[in-house]
Amino acid sequence: MATIRDVAKAAGVSTATVSAVVNETTFVSPELRARVTAAIARLDYAPLSAARNLRRGRTQLIALVVSDLANPFFSRVVYAAEAAAGAWGYALVVFNSDEKPENERRILTRIRTLSCDGILLVPVDARPRGEFRDEEGRTIPLVHFGRNADGGRSDSVTIDNVAAGRQVTDYLLDLGHRRIGTITGPLHLTTGRGRLDGLRDAMAARGLVPKTEHVRSGEFREDVAYSVAREMIDSPDRPTALYAASGIMALGVMRALADLGLRCPDDISIASTDTIPGIGALRPRLTRTEHPVTEMVNEALRLLNDRITQTRRDGPRHVVFQPSLILGDSCRPLRELADITPR
Repeated sequence: MATIRDVAKAAGVSTATVSAVVNETTFVSPELRARVTAAIARLDYAPLSAARNLRRGRTQLIALVVSDLANPFFSRVVYAAEAAAGAWGYALVVFNSDEKPENERRILTRIRTLSCDGILLVPVDARPRGEFRDEEGRTIPLVHFGRNADGGRSDSVTIDNVAAGRQVTDYLLDLGHRRIGTITGPLHLTTGRGRLDGLRDAMAARGLVPKTEHVRSGEFREDVAYSVAREMIDSPDRPTALYAASGIMALGVMRALADLGLRCPDDISIASTDTIPGIGALRPRLTRTEHPVTEMVNEALRLLNDRITQTRRDGPRHVVFQPSLILGDSCRPLRELADITPR
């Protein structure tokens, strides 16, 4: 690895001159600056950017904390965030809270020691939290992604979760379904609560209420969704349609259906919210609402960069994207009167 002495020797200048060019502390003639810059490039002298960042009090690191790396949805988020961070000149450090608040708290403590310039957080802990500061006492800007927390005191980029639940439910109601069940995410999270609220709103608008036994939490986990779906679908009074509030839970639901020897949509209609890689290859094709993930991540990084560079110092901004309903083959209309009469 090249040292400052190597650069000085290659450029035919003193180490003090190299330091002045790197740190932009004193005037250096254009001729000498060109020689030093050429030597730095030729020798791949790394401390150039590091020295500038230290002088500015920045590390050029952004921490991305996702809630479940095993969920392919968040693989898409990481992929998009790495590209967006690079476009803004940052490197990405990825952490996984595994949907556990205690893990999130531990990760945030670790981020403080790294002095990251900013944090993009998919929150799992809904409790209020104070302002984030690094070990030097500097504020670390934070943007919530996908979910809101801390009473809206931080910037956020989310999907309209109520609209997502309502879109799916309205579609199922239009097909004649009245016994509609749902597998929700954790209801202390805005994603879990919002999608359930959307379902309830759509049903209430038509004078309907989902049965208590037809509303179960799948914790945004495929294995949990599989278990509760088996119980619900195998009951004597199973719903005619089931809304899984995430793509990963929809996979669990479809697996449960197959293991019970039932067919979708002949025996039960299935729909979901959000997309995970490969879900388009499912047969039947899944009816679902989708997130514009790349656009959401780009917006979140833009908001975060604005806070890091202090381009904006106004109050918190909350950007809400609208979901899109993608129709597949996993839902069928009900024709028999017995099927559409509430029980």
